[in-house]
Amino acid sequence: METRKLGNTDLNVSLICLGTMTWGEQNTEEEAHQQLDYALENGVNFIDTAEMYPVPPMGETQGRTEEYIGSWLKKTGKRDKVILATKVTGRSQHFTHLGRGETRLSKAHIFQAIEGNLKRLQADVIDLYQLHWPDRSTNMFGQLGYVHPEEDDSIPLRESLEALAELVRQGKIRHVGLSNETPYGLSQCLKLAEMHGLPRVVSVQNPYSLLNRTYEIGMAEISIKEQAGLLAYSPLAFGVLSGKYLGGQRPEGARLSKFTRFQRYLGEKAEEATARYVQLAQDHGLDPAQMALAYVNSRPFVTSNIIGATNLEQLKANVESAHLTLSGEVLEGIEAIHQDIANPCP
Repeated sequence: METRKLGNTDLNVSLICLGTMTWGEQNTEEEAHQQLDYALENGVNFIDTAEMYPVPPMGETQGRTEEYIGSWLKKTGKRDKVILATKVTGRSQHFTHLGRGETRLSKAHIFQAIEGNLKRLQADVIDLYQLHWPDRSTNMFGQLGYVHPEEDDSIPLRESLEALAELVRQGKIRHVGLSNETPYGLSQCLKLAEMHGLPRVVSVQNPYSLLNRTYEIGMAEISIKEQAGLLAYSPLAFGVLSGKYLGGQRPEGARLSKFTRFQRYLGEKAEEATARYVQLAQDHGLDPAQMALAYVNSRPFVTSNIIGATNLEQLKANVESAHLTLSGEVLEGIEAIHQDIANPCP
């Protein structure tokens, strides 16, 4: 398994990162442990989670994902074998079950959140602690156009970074990252770090797939030049790029079959683009999902590709994508489709 440097740190993370947001909802604790065992045995040393997982987020299941990881760490004693990433929930009025009312990225909320993260993970330190989404109002989660608010009552980025700096000093976290961020947010954090001696952002976890390449527009350049690489999430667009939902199919137990609320990667243009990507893969004797993942793996601004699986068969195929190099002909075919149907699911 190829490894890549996590920002400007001394950590080398596996090209494939094990995403965990289904654990506690679609996956049992035993299945989560099986996935962790398999991933570690096959070169994956990077695990990503969040305090609000599993998804869809609900009060009765919140925290289970971290708890499953924590029980595996305790059982195996392999904390030193993995690089552990988790997140503090961004601004929202929908997560009152976290016990903080409206979740914010204030010092008080971050300090409260980290104690829950560490307790559930049964860990003394988190390698990468990420702000799950901005406190300020900006275009994220599929919103393309930016609408400037008349009043900005967001927690200043400096306050959030100062809270993270204190957690670094306390030895509770090692490095900091952003998620669902924009070029403005990343550039501001980098500037604040330089001006005030605060922790430097080492990664950005944003969506990136054949159906959503918007990261290339503004974020790719700064990721490369500032050593704050992409941790790509939803690289298979919730499984859509495997082709299993084409023609209105809804396989039993699949994410989009179980949870109709997830519509981001559906629609006429998405269906058209997906059908063409699947056909391209099949024409070249490739598994469509592996081709989609291999494309993400090949991008120079990507540090790690966060895959999620609900069974070991899927996990095995996803991990094996790290060893697939796409031919020039396949890459040309991907670009041709992208030119015709660019970013149908931003």
